[in-house]
Amino acid sequence: MVKEGYGIGLLTKVAACAKHFVGDGGTTNGINENNTVIDRHGLLSIHMPAYYDSIIKGVSTVMVSYSSWNGVKMHANRDLVTGFLKNTLRFRGFVISDWEGIDRITSPPHANYTYSIEMAINAGIDMIMVPENYTEFIDGLTSLVKKKVIPMTRIDDAVKRILRVKFVMGLFENPLADESFVDQLGSQEHRELAREAVRKSLVLLKNGESADQPLLPLPKKASKILVAGTHADNLGYQCGGWTIEWQGLSGNNMTSGTTILTAIKNTIGQQTEVVFEENPDANFVKSNNFSYAIVVVGEHPYAETKGDSLNLTIPDPGPSTITNVCGAVKCVVVVISGRPVVLEPYVSSMDALVAAWLPGSEGLGVTDALFGDYGFNGKLPHTWFKTVDQLPMNVGDSHYDPLFPFGFGLTTKPTMAN
Repeated sequence: MVKEGYGIGLLTKVAACAKHFVGDGGTTNGINENNTVIDRHGLLSIHMPAYYDSIIKGVSTVMVSYSSWNGVKMHANRDLVTGFLKNTLRFRGFVISDWEGIDRITSPPHANYTYSIEMAINAGIDMIMVPENYTEFIDGLTSLVKKKVIPMTRIDDAVKRILRVKFVMGLFENPLADESFVDQLGSQEHRELAREAVRKSLVLLKNGESADQPLLPLPKKASKILVAGTHADNLGYQCGGWTIEWQGLSGNNMTSGTTILTAIKNTIGQQTEVVFEENPDANFVKSNNFSYAIVVVGEHPYAETKGDSLNLTIPDPGPSTITNVCGAVKCVVVVISGRPVVLEPYVSSMDALVAAWLPGSEGLGVTDALFGDYGFNGKLPHTWFKTVDQLPMNVGDSHYDPLFPFGFGLTTKPTMAN
């Protein structure tokens, strides 16, 4: 929790939440809300370190995961929530459930709500996220306390933790949000920082057939260039899920920002003609005498379960756009995705390949590196597979044969020649 005294300097602070406790990144087949099968040593050494760090740095709340650990729902796991998080790690903030998280202790959800309340509260969850029928929860909890199924000491612990966070945050002195900084949101300073984050997170995966024949950085001065792909002029696709709406949106009307296409137009020389064709056929590409092409494709926005995928392919027409363009002209492919996706069949046809992840509102961060104003320096935070049949695949596995290994990333230097 924040370190200042009650109410002093707190108008510039927020109470952070670490989530989702614990192991939700290791579920079987990566399926959302699934079961994480791993021994205790693996859980503590792989999935718990971020919580150690968060608690040391003063995080105020921890949210429990929908997922299970070796078949036990995390929302009902007293050993980890109370025993480890609260007692061993000495976390002093409060523990909160996920959205209708306690309902999902049973299958189907909400099948035995009284049982779910009992298991969740006794596991050590202090605050319950009930988006709809909160009176049902209040009545059920009250009944269980009166029957001594849930001890009053457990209620006292929850109340003490919640009040402590509120006192430290100064919410009793200043209960409403301070809006004096609202006009700074999305300021130029913020956008410059976001742009810097974009260019530093880009990972250059391929740059020419050999080191002495790189395609990048691209020349800003060219007679005519092609920009193609579903993601070249789509701010919603750049941002991904959890942007304005839960599952994200397509299009350029959801928030303010700069698409990669606009960023290209703002970066190249005035004499360079930019032709944008979302999904051109090969004949169009061959007949237009382009100097080079920039292809921007990737995943559609998703969040949580809607992002579950057992094939991890780029949706159509992404693959055909790559094939049509890169088979006819020198091209760099920029992939917009929240994770590694299937690229192996197409890499040989590309002259250069950039993993741009989800760059959000600042498309200029992508063009900063493409055109050499800044160098590429990013490294892969995750192994990039060849086929999904290899998954799961991690460094040290006997079958470790990635398309690009963990930590890989080519570098370029800024150029003043443009």
